[in-house]
Amino acid sequence: MPEITTKPRTKVKPQTERPKLYKVILINDDFTPREFVVTVLKGEFKLSEDQAHRIMITAHRRGVCVVAVFTKDVAETKATRATDAGKAKGYPLLFTVEPEE
Repeated sequence: MPEITTKPRTKVKPQTERPKLYKVILINDDFTPREFVVTVLKGEFKLSEDQAHRIMITAHRRGVCVVAVFTKDVAETKATRATDAGKAKGYPLLFTVEPEE
């Protein structure tokens, strides 16, 4: 009878990498009404009235403000939908996306 040798199996757990995150950035303009910007921030990003107002004021004073951080697909979708909301009303409202460092 031949000898059977067994080798212990080593379990290799696949390392899953966290998805890269992207910042959604509000770009200030001098034409879009502040109230409309707050409404878009509340609607698209589910922010409270206070949070939306603070983000709008920061963008107004500094020129830009990070709204939120998401995975790439979510960030691009939210930025596009928020920008399109401004275009639908005839405003130059602009949200951009860039990788988080």
